[in-house]
Amino acid sequence: MLNKYARAFFTRVLTPFAAFLIRRGVSPDTVTLIGTAGVVAGALVFYPMGEFFWGTVVITLFVFSDLVDGNMARQLGRSSRWGAFLDSTLDRVADGAIFGGFILWYAGGGDDLVLCAVSIFCLASGQVVSYTKARGESIGLPVAVNGLVERAERLVISLVAAGLAGLHAFGVPGIQYLLPVALWIVAVGSLVTLIQRVVTVRRESAEAEAATAPQDRTGAQDNGGKQQNASHGSEAAT
Repeated sequence: MLNKYARAFFTRVLTPFAAFLIRRGVSPDTVTLIGTAGVVAGALVFYPMGEFFWGTVVITLFVFSDLVDGNMARQLGRSSRWGAFLDSTLDRVADGAIFGGFILWYAGGGDDLVLCAVSIFCLASGQVVSYTKARGESIGLPVAVNGLVERAERLVISLVAAGLAGLHAFGVPGIQYLLPVALWIVAVGSLVTLIQRVVTVRRESAEAEAATAPQDRTGAQDNGGKQQNASHGSEAAT
């Protein structure tokens, strides 16, 4: 849902800014690198200290680079395999930094090993969810399922909850519990999404193998017929 509607909205909003950067001679790859560096810095500097509000503000500002660089590439007509590869790879780095920040907090000042473990699961499962789709597509399968919680949902749920939880430092009571709830939601949603994608790849691979099996049998029969004809021809010649 977020990929379908929110991305289209923000693409329209950020198009003028992307055009401005192009006029300034900034490349899409530069925006991708700067955006990732900003997310990593915001997550690993602020979150381990429990500064969730300001950390989320910094991260959110740089997260939009993920939309800006693609917009710039389309305006320049430079959409390429390298750009897609770089963007996807650095997305994994940014995700790792965000959940890594939560892990450091709960392993340190947050002093909650259960939520530390949940954060580790969110980090690992998010990486595996992305891998299952990429791996399925690499072996020629469409992987025609998005799943319950994709990257956009993971980021929105986690960052919104972290930002609101940070308001506890400004005197808002009870709001700090939003982040633990959000992490559990992301963990369960990621597990469901992983199962959905694994089941889909299994089904699609079985369908692909079933579709190629008759062709293989037909080819084998044709080869067998040719060999038999060749044998008869050899006997006749003898």
